[in-house]
Amino acid sequence: MSTSAPVLFIHGLWLHATSWTPWIELFNERGYDATAPGWPGDPDTVQEARAHPERLADQGIDDVVEHYASIIRGLDARPILVGHSFGGMIAQKLLGQDLAAAAVAIDAAQIKGVLPLPLSALRATLPVFRNPANRHRAISLTSEQFRYSFGNAVSEEESRQLYERWTVPAPGKPLFEAAAANFNPHSPAKVDTGNTSRGPLLLISGGQDHTVPEAVTRATLKQYRHSEAITEILRFPDRAHSLTIDSGWRDVADTVLTWLAKQSL
Repeated sequence: MSTSAPVLFIHGLWLHATSWTPWIELFNERGYDATAPGWPGDPDTVQEARAHPERLADQGIDDVVEHYASIIRGLDARPILVGHSFGGMIAQKLLGQDLAAAAVAIDAAQIKGVLPLPLSALRATLPVFRNPANRHRAISLTSEQFRYSFGNAVSEEESRQLYERWTVPAPGKPLFEAAAANFNPHSPAKVDTGNTSRGPLLLISGGQDHTVPEAVTRATLKQYRHSEAITEILRFPDRAHSLTIDSGWRDVADTVLTWLAKQSL
């Protein structure tokens, strides 16, 4: 395959941008021009992010969207976006604004209009919601919390290794914004799901995901029912929220590459 299409990987909460490194290497090998710019304020390394959580605090959804929109405006062509968790929401917003050629949203955080709120998702986000002041802070997960929220479909040892390698503090503000989305007509979690001229969208769900249960992804798909643009969904029944970084990441990445090829991208 020979293509110079730019690909931007967008991470979600609690993972550093460098967690996309294996994906970047694979996509570059396939001829894409792949990068993973961090969120606004993200330090260059996991260690720096852990040492300076204040740099990550108080970044909201609109801040992150505008950050990536600014990056996209500096490119020679509209990129393919691949986002995980809140990165998946950001990718959908940018796609709805016609700033991307296509988007892949993996276990994407719920957008405005999505109603299911499974108990597992509430438990996964409790470390943030237990204190209203966390809206303006960057919050870290413990290893046990990460195990429940991300690593429940892998071994305890692998979950611990992933936690030690990739986790960073995450701003609480996006979670508070998403939680209030259906009560706010101008919510930053609103996506232009009715856009018929946008590029294709692939939604991917993990059947064992506690943080973004597949019911949320299925409900997200329904939000696009009024758009004639390509919108597809794929399910990995035995995978959880760590599916982009754990030992099975290559299966997910190969699925994304196959889908992009079918879209002639």
